[in-house]
Amino acid sequence: MGVLTAQINKQDLQRVIELPGKVVMDPHLGGRVQAMIPGRLEAAGAHGLPSAGSRVKKGDVLAWVVPSAGQIERSNQNALLAELKASRQLAEKRLSRLRELADTVPKKEIEAAESEVASLSGRMAAVGSGLNNREALIAPVSGVIAASNAVIGQVVEPRELIFELVDPDSLHIEAMAYEVLQPDQVTAATLVSGEKSVHLSFIGASRRLREQSLPLMFENHAAGAGLALPLGMPVKVQVQLKAQVSGLPVPMTALSRSQANEVMVWVKLSPERFVPRAVQTTPFDGLRVIVTQGLAAGDRVVVQGANLISQIRGEAEHVQVATRKQPGES
Repeated sequence: MGVLTAQINKQDLQRVIELPGKVVMDPHLGGRVQAMIPGRLEAAGAHGLPSAGSRVKKGDVLAWVVPSAGQIERSNQNALLAELKASRQLAEKRLSRLRELADTVPKKEIEAAESEVASLSGRMAAVGSGLNNREALIAPVSGVIAASNAVIGQVVEPRELIFELVDPDSLHIEAMAYEVLQPDQVTAATLVSGEKSVHLSFIGASRRLREQSLPLMFENHAAGAGLALPLGMPVKVQVQLKAQVSGLPVPMTALSRSQANEVMVWVKLSPERFVPRAVQTTPFDGLRVIVTQGLAAGDRVVVQGANLISQIRGEAEHVQVATRKQPGES
């Protein structure tokens, strides 16, 4: 059956607290792309708009925003552009006449005419660019697109979020502590997500409460760490502190649930004889817990196959109950 047992002994271990947290964007290695002007989205190349999961490099043009202007506004700009063109033509003719009379006309008048032509040309370029210029949505960092809200032809507003980028090798976690922790108290941290356990590095703690809790920041830099968990996913972080706690460490595989949904372990009394014990535990390192009540030092606990023993016990009780319900038996 593969049932393994181990003798447990009382130890003085560092205190561990379990905190709720979530995956957040690394502010140094992640980025957001937002529109600065209202307009319509256009693809930046022949391949269309990048989708979520695509890798991009810093400086890549992800999309274009074509400015949207009302009919009256565009008509006014076109009228202004036509007026500027006519004024520049007159200024150019005047400048040409002054240059022909350069021997009799003061030089300052020629320079003033040249300056007027240059000014009108600049104003024409500014108005023309306002009618035809597009805003480029540029990737601020290199990474992977975590979220894309872009569709070709979509009308966007200023400050609207279009793309979110994350670093594929950076995992950033924000945990919420409901007790005041000094930064020098934290010695290690472990991220628990399902059956996965990831070691985290402590960055620091905020000095301002948020909804009566203190945000703690952790990170992990490893190949593919940023793609392991999506942004916003709730996780549990087990934080190891310098404070000591006394108890009996057992692996999490030794824990099971009774029919009353109580946490219990199986203790071996003799060959092929196991008894359940209800226990109280506290988290330790993601792989083990500390039993504070229900066991004694020297007990031999089932550390592998506890669920099989629970299943066999349940089936035996089921058969026994079914046998008692048979009618006509003495």
